[in-house]
Order: sequence, then structure tokens, then C-alpha cells
Amino acid sequence: MPQPFRVLIAGGSYGGLSAALNLYDLCRGLPPRCGPAPAEGEDLPETPQFAVDITVVDERDGFYHLIGSPLALASEAFTEKCWVKYDDIPGLQSPNIHVVQGSVKSVDPARKVATYLPHGSTAEPQEVRYDYFVAASGLRRAWPVVPQSLRRKQYLFEAGDHIRAATAARHGVVIVGGGAVGIEMAAELKLVHPHLNVTLVHSRDKLLSSEALPDEVKDRSLELLREAGVDVLMSHRLDRTEEVKDDSGNSCLRVHFTNGHSMLADQVSLAVSRSVPTTTYLPNDVLDEQGYVKVQASLAFPEQSPNSAFHFAVGDLAKWSGIKRCGAAMHMGYYAAHNIHRHMQLQTQTEGQAAQATDKGGIPKLLELDEIPPMIGLAVGKKAVAYWPEGGMMSGEDVMKTFFGDDLGFAICWNHLRLGGDKVQ
Repeated sequence: MPQPFRVLIAGGSYGGLSAALNLYDLCRGLPPRCGPAPAEGEDLPETPQFAVDITVVDERDGFYHLIGSPLALASEAFTEKCWVKYDDIPGLQSPNIHVVQGSVKSVDPARKVATYLPHGSTAEPQEVRYDYFVAASGLRRAWPVVPQSLRRKQYLFEAGDHIRAATAARHGVVIVGGGAVGIEMAAELKLVHPHLNVTLVHSRDKLLSSEALPDEVKDRSLELLREAGVDVLMSHRLDRTEEVKDDSGNSCLRVHFTNGHSMLADQVSLAVSRSVPTTTYLPNDVLDEQGYVKVQASLAFPEQSPNSAFHFAVGDLAKWSGIKRCGAAMHMGYYAAHNIHRHMQLQTQTEGQAAQATDKGGIPKLLELDEIPPMIGLAVGKKAVAYWPEGGMMSGEDVMKTFFGDDLGFAICWNHLRLGGDKVQ
């Protein structure tokens, strides 16, 4: 294998940056930043060092804290913080890491060649050869779940216009969809703008109805939402909206539901759109019918795929159990980085050395992902509810502080990935 090893990563969110930065650590002989901390007094294992050239291709010009969207689209002060341009992230400033704003258009695993289109009006498609590839481009989410802008400057205008329209709503805002996104959107909007009339409508009789969570979690989420001052209409399915005049002659919307109920609002936000994997650049044989990548437990492509040991998928686009979460994406990125590094060792070792680094069956000693049970952390105003099987359900302001801090998890994720270098957010 030629050196430096060339690693191409599609996507610069939680999973993609985790794969890039953990691999960068390992190739420098350092403990991976998202790996388990060594026990007190335990010597760090020696890690083989390799020259590596990592390229991240991402549609945006910066890291966007996706789980902070409900706050970023409610508070202009947080809007500024939630998107950091890649050029301004200290942890990415290395000659071994390159971030390109563009879109991956095709990947040929057999030839280990990808084509991407750099952003720009006169840009031409670029072909790039790689030794290892990581698909981490996530899901395509609709507005207003996430901003659609690809540059920070446009994003600030987009989010600002949305916030100003919401806060000027005399008849209030209606948010449609009682999943995690809708709950957090409603709660953050009411928290930042207490004067605003915020209504969440959901078509089922339980919130979080599409998630395999205990009823106590769903019921507690509803209690916290109402405690936060949000009006909640359960078993209300949106039929249509129409523009009308109110009693003062001002334009507004009348929101109609299939049960015959209607109400006035000035803004209706849909939080029910189905997110779609951004995997159109990958061969069909590695995708399921919905477009998710059919990964092995090592997060490598399916065995029958050409050069599967050199191709990985992490984050929301990987077909794996569990609720889609940024913590799982970062964990997957670490596993992919570890397994790529282990594979590099096998590529460069002699036959005798390689035998020591493999299991009895001659398979590289890779980290393998266990099945992930349903678990969730949900911010609801000043409080949060969390659930995982071993710990059960808990809720309150202390849970909010532990799981989200005061910025919907921005500092937690920033520090976990060490995006600030040695500086803690």
C-alpha cells in the first residue's frame, strides 16, 4: 500500500469528524479522543504510527450542531454559535486534514475512486483516488427541521428571518409533529419567547409514537411540554391551511384538522417530514430499499461488496438498530477509525506480524458494534427527560444540565471531538 494512506470521508458532521479526528489520533500514536479512557495507572498501549492524508467532503462550509437546531431557530444569539466554519475550527487545522466544500456524486469501490463536485458556479467534477472511504453524509432533512443553507452567511439570514417571523406572530405558532424534533422545537421557542403562543399538534394519542420507548417516557414528555407552557393538541391530524383575514383585517392562517377543529396561527412549522439517506452516490448493492447502508458489525460495507474492508459507513445513514443520535454517530466514527487503523497495520506488517494481530480465523481484530437498544435524551424547555434500559427514565433540570448543558449539547459535542484543540468550550 502506498503511503501516506489516503482517506476520503463524505460528510463533516458528528460521525464524519469523529472518524477523521480519531484516525488522526491513532496514526500519530495517540489515544483516540472518543475511545475509552485508560484506567488510572494503566499504561497506554503502543499504537503504530502511519502517514495519513484525510479529506472530508461536506456540503456545508462549516460544522453545524444539528441537535441544536430547535434553539438555533428560536434564538438569534444561539444561531451565531451553532454553525462554525471549518476554517475557524482549531482542531481541524492540520496539514493532514483537508475539508472541501462540495458534494460526493459517485463512489466506485472496485476501483477505489470517487467523484465529487466542489461548490462554486464554475466548478468541474473532480475525481479522487483513496485507500479508505467512510460514508458519513447523514440524512436529508427538510426545513424547518434544519436550515437548508450551505454557507454560514446565508444560514444566518435564513434563521434570522424565521425567528423574526415567529416572534411577530400575533396568533401564535403551530408546530405539527410530536416526535423528538417537534417537541424540542415547540419547547425551545416557548422558552426563548415566553410571550408567544406555541401549540404542538400530534396525530396520535401519545407523543414519540414512532419510537419504541416505554409509555412512561412518552407521558413524561407530554407533562414537561405542558409545564413549559406549550399548548398540546393530541389526536389532531393536519388537514390543510388556508390564508384568511382575522377580525382586524390582517392576514393569517386558518389551520384545519381532520376531526373538524380549526384554529388561527401566523406560522405553521412541519416537523413530520421523513428524512431520507443521502446515499445516492453509493452502489445499489450496499443499500437497502430505503437507501440505508447495510453495514457489518465492524461498520464495513457488506462482505460481497468489492473491497468491503476498505469502505465504512457511520452515523444516521448506516442501517443499524437504535434511535438516531449524535452520540451513536460519534461512537461509530471512533469504531470506523479504529478498524481502518487496524487494517493499515495488516497492510504494512510482515506475514508473521500479521498473524499476531489476527484472530484464529485470520480475521483482523476489529471493534464490532453491539445492537443498540432504544434510548433517548430529550430537551423540553428548562428540563429534560432521558431514558436508557439500564438506567430507566429520569427527568428534571439536573438531567437537562447533564445531557445538554445550557446550549443543547453544543459544548458537550465540541469538547468530546476536541474541535477547539486544547481549548475547552
